[in-house]
Amino acid sequence: MSQWTKHDLLGLDDLTKEEIELVLETAKSFKEVSTRDVKKVPALRGKTIVLLFFEASTRTRTSFELAAKRLSADTINISPSTSAISKGESILDTGKNLEAMNVDAIIVRHSSSGVPKILSDNLKASIINAGDGCREHPTQALLDLFTIKEKLGRIEGLNVGIVGDILHSRVARSNIWGLKKMGANVTVCGPSTLMPRGIEECGVKVSHNLSEVIKTSDVLMVLRLQLERMQDKFLPSVREYAKIFGVNKEKLKHAKKDIVIMHPGPTNRGVELSAEVADGEYSVILDQVTNGIAVRMATLYLLLGTKEGN
Repeated sequence: MSQWTKHDLLGLDDLTKEEIELVLETAKSFKEVSTRDVKKVPALRGKTIVLLFFEASTRTRTSFELAAKRLSADTINISPSTSAISKGESILDTGKNLEAMNVDAIIVRHSSSGVPKILSDNLKASIINAGDGCREHPTQALLDLFTIKEKLGRIEGLNVGIVGDILHSRVARSNIWGLKKMGANVTVCGPSTLMPRGIEECGVKVSHNLSEVIKTSDVLMVLRLQLERMQDKFLPSVREYAKIFGVNKEKLKHAKKDIVIMHPGPTNRGVELSAEVADGEYSVILDQVTNGIAVRMATLYLLLGTKEGN
């Protein structure tokens, strides 16, 4: 197994297959901690981690905070609306002021692509990308990979269909990088208006036929329709999208008997997934949430708790 040498986690595009495997193996050992009566280990005692979220978040923010606290780190939540950012301070100046307080890591989520990279280029603290614009969401992809391997025993050689709003999805991009590096076959499926130009250059197949993708998929990764990122009319209507690309029990009739259905959340029930599929036997959505804590514990530990990560 390779050693961890990264100072920051900005995206899966930056990681090797061996580094991804190291995160997954480390997460496996940390998952047990969350089942204990006392859900805490001293691995990051004395470390200070700042959560700087410029976008609304339930799963990612809470998961990171729980991960840090279960490693015994101190956490600080900063909301832009109640910080100096609301008075006109730049993100970089905010980062520099936080670093002057000797924080060890800053976990940042922002609607603009590239913000974590700007902080990484200018700060000594470790920067973790918790989602930047439409670019990447690395820890979401890592927890997805962990869940796939946990459920199916492998990633290499699997057929994975990623369905929905590929154009605006940072989750799709990170998963494409990660899945391809781990040896999976990836097909992206959605309306042509929500498909990035040149996506085939990432080594994926493109389909606009959900039924065909379902038939061949071992894993179906369903994405949220990101209406808040759409400045133009990409779809005639949400209802039409749901009819053609929404996953329901009827469309799963020809799926493999052990197909795994995933969704990064939040789920728009009745749009991307019917309620019976979201809560059904194939769904691993809540497993993804559970595994997110272990994966983020692993990420924080590798960045801050090992000699190579400092």
